[in-house]
Amino acid sequence: MKINVKIFPWDDLCVFDSGSWNLEVGDVVIVNTDSGAESAVVKEINVKNDDEKISLITRKATSIDLEIVDRNRKKCKEAVEACRNLASEKELQMKIVGAHFSFDGGKIVFAFIAEKRIDFRDLVKNLSKKFQKSIRLQQIGSRDEARGKGGFGGCGRELCCIKFSGSLKSVTIEDARAQQMGQRGSERLSGLCGRLKCCLGFEAEQYRENLKKMPEMKASVKVDGKQCIVIERDIIKCEVVVKFEDKSEKRIGVNKIK
Repeated sequence: MKINVKIFPWDDLCVFDSGSWNLEVGDVVIVNTDSGAESAVVKEINVKNDDEKISLITRKATSIDLEIVDRNRKKCKEAVEACRNLASEKELQMKIVGAHFSFDGGKIVFAFIAEKRIDFRDLVKNLSKKFQKSIRLQQIGSRDEARGKGGFGGCGRELCCIKFSGSLKSVTIEDARAQQMGQRGSERLSGLCGRLKCCLGFEAEQYRENLKKMPEMKASVKVDGKQCIVIERDIIKCEVVVKFEDKSEKRIGVNKIK
């Protein structure tokens, strides 16, 4: 059975084969990666994936494994604070958002956000000296930070970057404009991450296709042989409201417009 697991809180899901282990969503498993053994949380089961080179999980976490995972998790807060302090001392323009201890405890991965390229070589040396472990810094985006922290959007549902991890396309202001939302202001169009809401990309293509069939606002058209002007458009329904010369108005489908 193919399963999706999450190793780093801020990263996409990884697919593994559960082998003969009976697993459920939320279970902790031990997996082998290119950098060694890691603990991971099962997020999805019975995943469709045709790749024949998918690795088997090592095992379902035992009680001893879970104690190790819990100890590592509790050390993350201290590690993040230490990294933030060292970065501040060196005046590095970077935001440290999380840390992850490898399952064997021999490595720490720090996630950070930065607008510019950062030379963090000295920071890595200092962290390695302080913790006596292998250190890696991984740059992530603001959406990745939101994915790691979790939460709910204005719609009341779980954040899209979590629910649809790894399958979301980038969203642009053109997607918002296509849906007549470009004028609403960044505070209404932005998600918890500060970027444009992922959901703006769900229907954008459908809006673009419908717009190709519709007349422009204030365009002069004919309905039932009478001249009129388009004063309103309902893009998702492919309908317009037209105003006739006698000031009367009518809602009509674009397929009835000449």
